[in-house]
Amino acid sequence: METMFDLQVKDASGKDVALSGFRGKVVLVVNTATKCGFTPQYEGLEALWEQYHDQGFEILDFPCNQFANEAPESNQEIASFCSLTYGTRFPQMAKINVNGKDESPVYTWLKAQKGGLLGGAIKWNFTKFLIDRAGTVVDRYAPTTKPEDISQRIAQLLVL
Repeated sequence: METMFDLQVKDASGKDVALSGFRGKVVLVVNTATKCGFTPQYEGLEALWEQYHDQGFEILDFPCNQFANEAPESNQEIASFCSLTYGTRFPQMAKINVNGKDESPVYTWLKAQKGGLLGGAIKWNFTKFLIDRAGTVVDRYAPTTKPEDISQRIAQLLVL
């Protein structure tokens, strides 16, 4: 496997999504949770999506319940919460694991590209990976990094 775009995942409604459909776009991949201290970042993520989507930017939201049971709801409940509470319109995928034997192949690939701390393990929800149009992971951001702090980097990648 060369890039994330060679993988397939399920969206929040259970439909197959070929990530090849995002090839040529700048993509921010985020593992999220609805009951996390960082959950308000959904507002900033939606603002980024609104600002840059028409220029070829996409956000892929992967809810994850591996950290302190912070996303216990069903995929449908999570999607409803995000759209009603934060007005999110970017693609939300089915809930996944980001670490361990049942981790999503997307996260296996992402961590192999930009391991970061702990030998690559995801420390918490709202860890972010920024991928350029060629499918290369260019940056990994900690959960504490606010979406607005990534805005300038996204803008740079969109003009390349």
